[in-house]
Amino acid sequence: MNVLSKPNALHIGVLLALVVLYFILPPYHAGNLSRIMVLAIYAMGYNIMFGYTGLLSLGHAMFFAAGMYGFGLAANLGAVPLPLAFLIGVLGAGTLAAVVGALALRTTGVAFMIVTLMFAQTAYLVVLHFGEFTRGDEGFVVQQAQRTFAGIDFTTDTARYVTALVLFAICFLALARLVQTPFGKTLVAIRENEERARMLGYDTTAHKLKAIIVSGAVAGVAGAAYAMLFGYVGATFATVQYSILPLLWVLLGGAGTTVGPLIGVFFMFYLIDFSSSLTTAYLLVVGIVLVILTMFAPKGICGELRRRAFPWLP
Repeated sequence: MNVLSKPNALHIGVLLALVVLYFILPPYHAGNLSRIMVLAIYAMGYNIMFGYTGLLSLGHAMFFAAGMYGFGLAANLGAVPLPLAFLIGVLGAGTLAAVVGALALRTTGVAFMIVTLMFAQTAYLVVLHFGEFTRGDEGFVVQQAQRTFAGIDFTTDTARYVTALVLFAICFLALARLVQTPFGKTLVAIRENEERARMLGYDTTAHKLKAIIVSGAVAGVAGAAYAMLFGYVGATFATVQYSILPLLWVLLGGAGTTVGPLIGVFFMFYLIDFSSSLTTAYLLVVGIVLVILTMFAPKGICGELRRRAFPWLP
């Protein structure tokens, strides 16, 4: 197997492993893996913006929440068919990303980070303000009837896992391909040296805006999928915490790697799950482990593997 085929084999191997795991894992862990795959889509979207383009955002939760509320409100209040409700969620997140990106890109560096945080907080307050429809912090449940389409009941464990896997596979392979295109390579060039990319004739602002839109739309896919598969929509998912989590997942797994987001979500999910079974101070345990990983694996798990042993890792 030549070097160029190894990344493709890795991507296919990851997807095959996820298929096999469904048949060998007990129901509890299979359910966890469904949730992990959906959150990994969210992390992959963030990785496009942060890992490949170098834009540090603290407002990504608004795109996740836009997808979630777009689906939930369309399905529950509008009685919109499931596929159309899902599309509304994704388009809503992508449109919001376009508007926020166009305004936030007027700033750079720390100012960009603060502006995205302010937009996210505004989105959270909007959710609370329209509590008559969103039910605020309490949230609402998407009815089972609205989570059924063409005879498929997405509330069942099997349908949930298969749907999460299909959505993950589509986003995983599409984004893996995207970063290999001239557009993706230009994003990496902007991340490494934006001034040089601009001198070479690239419209760096336009490329960054496109990256934000793609990133926001993918986050919207994750949000809509979460509402569809797990049936809950709440303002918690629009808080700052859910803007920081994808950053942690990407940093842990390896920013600028295709497999890193999945590994980061998986590692942190089970780190919290395991430590919370041992002590009520599980966040302290999680914090210590994260600090140790940051000190000894600053490039993340995949990043360190690529640096130390497998330079072909995508």
